[in-house]
Amino acid sequence: MRRLTRGFYERDALSVARDLIGCLFVHDSPEGCTAVRLVEVEAYRGRLDPGSHGYHGITRRTATMYGPPGRLYVYFTYGMHWCSNIVCGPDGVCEAVLLRAGEPVAGIELMTARRNGAGLRALASGPARLARAMGIDGSFDGASLLRGARLWCAEDDVTPSLRAAEIAVTTRIGLSPGRGDDLPYRFVVPGHPFASRRR
Repeated sequence: MRRLTRGFYERDALSVARDLIGCLFVHDSPEGCTAVRLVEVEAYRGRLDPGSHGYHGITRRTATMYGPPGRLYVYFTYGMHWCSNIVCGPDGVCEAVLLRAGEPVAGIELMTARRNGAGLRALASGPARLARAMGIDGSFDGASLLRGARLWCAEDDVTPSLRAAEIAVTTRIGLSPGRGDDLPYRFVVPGHPFASRRR
């Protein structure tokens, strides 16, 4: 397993999002280690993107999105769910990748407990489910993914085969009309059983 370095994240969100497909997202928490293989992500591009939380500039909520890269941006949505994003791009530029879905590969019992007994395919098949399964909440906003951190992304021997396979590029899920809903910023392994489902 090869942990991703700052240089990987210090690129635009579209490039990072595409290359995160097939990577492992790992949390070595005090409760135990959990990991998912990323099969669906979405890019958000700050002031270039009306769907991004950072579109209108830096606020207390969005400050993490403006760098440095290689950290988590965690936000609360619908009054009940946490979602996790990876900050990318040069320091001071607002770019991030939403982690939409992953295939559980380690710590499945712990993820199941965190998700109140959910079935395997539902453990991390959606951004809120993924965050909860991985034990991520608002206290992780700004957490590093770089060397020495308890959270990280990594490549392994499986990653290249998924990157080389077909990856679908679609519009993002759940955005309001006129808020970037027409931008092709979602990357997903087509037909993957652990990807989220459009309603």
